[in-house]
Amino acid sequence: MKKKAIITGIMGQDGAYLAKFLLKKNYDVYGTYRRNSNLDINRLKKLNIYNKIKLLDLEITEFASVNHTIKRILPDEIYNLAAMSFVGSSFNQPIYTLNTNTIGVLNFLETLKSTKKNISFYQASTSEMFGNFTNNAIDENTPFDPASPYGISKVTSHFLVKLYRKAFNLNCCSGILFNHESPLRGEEFVTKKIVKQLCEILKKKRNVIKIGNVYSKRDWGYAPEYVEAMWKMLQLKKKNDFVIGTGKTYTIKYFINETCRYLKIPIKWKGKGLNEYCLNKKNNKKIIVIDKKYYRPLDVYSLKSKPSRAKKILKWSYRTNLKGLIKQMCDSELKELNVKIK
Repeated sequence: MKKKAIITGIMGQDGAYLAKFLLKKNYDVYGTYRRNSNLDINRLKKLNIYNKIKLLDLEITEFASVNHTIKRILPDEIYNLAAMSFVGSSFNQPIYTLNTNTIGVLNFLETLKSTKKNISFYQASTSEMFGNFTNNAIDENTPFDPASPYGISKVTSHFLVKLYRKAFNLNCCSGILFNHESPLRGEEFVTKKIVKQLCEILKKKRNVIKIGNVYSKRDWGYAPEYVEAMWKMLQLKKKNDFVIGTGKTYTIKYFINETCRYLKIPIKWKGKGLNEYCLNKKNNKKIIVIDKKYYRPLDVYSLKSKPSRAKKILKWSYRTNLKGLIKQMCDSELKELNVKIK
């Protein structure tokens, strides 16, 4: 008999890749959407899986909706990837962020507590929960110090999952995933913005890119490999929380430099602080400028994972390095824009 899985947030980057992964594992895959939202099925179509999944109308902030859906489908696994996931926007929408990212999780946990079937539940935690606590590599025992409403909402959900696992013996866990990118990444995320807009400069569709703090450091991996880690977590008999990352960290400036190198755009950085900019050496024109508008009210400067537990217990480790990730993202964007590197 086929296993059944529900994925909230199936139309996002991770949801789409996870759906493809589970379909290959011969799951019946159900994806949820909000009744009043615009259905963005582009990612599902790009992966050629749109007609292979079943869509469910679900509002995670409403207990009745969650309770009814779970008890009607009775899945074997639930992957909760739905969230208000834009860190910068969470400062402007803190109430919405907390409702979606925390109350939504509580609704699932309360439903599972009263469901007779033993359903495995995965919660998408995030490296943003750690904030600026330390410059050292982060593992599952590193204290949280969130620096945004988004981070706070995820910390609360993380502790709720841990509480319900211990107090009510629920089959639930959280994956603390560090930044993971792909050609399906949303344009509001800095890596996709850099790649897409540099390719637009090559196409002569754009002159300049405006960006925030280029000295923030992140641990970047490849999204399809990270959804495999989610699945591995739910296959464990004894559930636990795991940090998932590469263990390597790079600045946004380094990401820009490597992207330009791959795209064969010769560049030179000049200036300091808000007056720093990047020149295209071919024509001596500015192609990247710093704009204070893109700085967060409270920034997280460095995030680096220590995924030892995942390597030991899940037998998981990353395979695609940063240069390989940039190549995949650039190749996809160049194809979309019909641009060839000269």
